[in-house]
Amino acid sequence: MTGAKRGQPPITTDGLVVRAFNGIGEADRFVTVLTRDRGLLRAAARGAQRIKSKNGAATQLLCYSRFRLIPGRELYIVEDARPVEVFFELRSDIEKTALAQYFCELATALCAADEPQEEALRLLLNALHLLGTGARDPLLLKATVEWRLLSLAGYMPDVAACAVCGKTDGGMGFSAVDGRIFCADCRRDGALLPLPAGAVAAVRYVVSCDLARLFSFALPPETAAAFAVAAEQFLKAQLQRSFKTLDFYHELGGTAP
Repeated sequence: MTGAKRGQPPITTDGLVVRAFNGIGEADRFVTVLTRDRGLLRAAARGAQRIKSKNGAATQLLCYSRFRLIPGRELYIVEDARPVEVFFELRSDIEKTALAQYFCELATALCAADEPQEEALRLLLNALHLLGTGARDPLLLKATVEWRLLSLAGYMPDVAACAVCGKTDGGMGFSAVDGRIFCADCRRDGALLPLPAGAVAAVRYVVSCDLARLFSFALPPETAAAFAVAAEQFLKAQLQRSFKTLDFYHELGGTAP
C-alpha cells in the first residue's frame, strides 16, 4: 500500500473504516479506509481517542464516513470525518461483529490502493447491512462475499464447465488449488470438494452477476454448506494465509463450513 503524497491538496472521499488501531500512549487513531475512488488509504486521526474529538465516532472500525484528508509524508491526515452509517446493529451481537471484522480483514488483504474500488466498497456495505438486519443467512452471506471479493481481486474460479470434457450440467468436484471443476467421469483427484449442481450454479451466479442482484438467491442447507466450504477452502488455497478474525468467528460458533 503506498503512502500519501505530501504537498498535494486535500481530498474529500467517502469510505469504510476496515482497520483501526489506537496509538499506545497517545490520543491518535490510525485507520485504513476502503474508499470508492482511491481504494485503500491509510490515515492518522489526531486526537480521535479523546472523548470530545470531532473525528472519534467517524474513524471507528466498521464506520462508513465522509472524509476530508490532507496528504502527509506517509499517511493521510484526517482533517474532518463525518459518519454516514455506523452499523449499530452489528455492535450488539458478537458473532455479527466477528463476521463483519472478517469482511474488513478480507478487504485489507484483497483490495488495492490508489485505484477505484467502488464495487468492493458497495459489496461490503451491502453485506454489512444484510448482516446487521438479519435479512440473509450468515453462511450464504459469508461465502458470497468470499467468492465475489476473490473474483474482483483477480482470483475468479473457472466454473463454466468441466476442465477436461466441457460438461456443464450436474454436480462437480471443485479444486481449491486451481479453481476448476471436474465432472464425475473426469475427476481423478480425491481431494476435490463436492459441489452439487445447485452449488455450481450459485458459484457461477455470484462471481459474475450484477451487484444489485448478488444476494437475491437461496439454497437448501446441504447445498449451501457445500457452497460455503468451497468458498473458504478456495480463499485459503489462493491466498496461502490464515485470518485471525475468521478463526475467532469460528471459535464463537459462527457458521463453519
